[in-house]
Amino acid sequence: MLQIFLQGFAVYFIVWWITLFAVLPIGLRTQAEDNDIVLGTVHSAPSRFRPVFVFSMTTIISAVIYGLWYISSNYFGWGFDALPQIGPSFSNV
Repeated sequence: MLQIFLQGFAVYFIVWWITLFAVLPIGLRTQAEDNDIVLGTVHSAPSRFRPVFVFSMTTIISAVIYGLWYISSNYFGWGFDALPQIGPSFSNV
């Protein structure tokens, strides 16, 4: 039972990190857009970082993605084996 929990947590962790990089630019305002450039920083640096918004949106979106994955793999039986093979098969060589 612990192994199943750890596997699910590993999948959720990977989904969470991928989603984090997709959510980071949402609503981002740069220092150049706000005309408040701090000396020694890049003009494209964020003017303010909103960690609560970013982490909460990441958690919500990744929970939905993980839920869809869990339902599709456990109830419908769709897994990586159900995906079409794009490349050549080297198993018969």
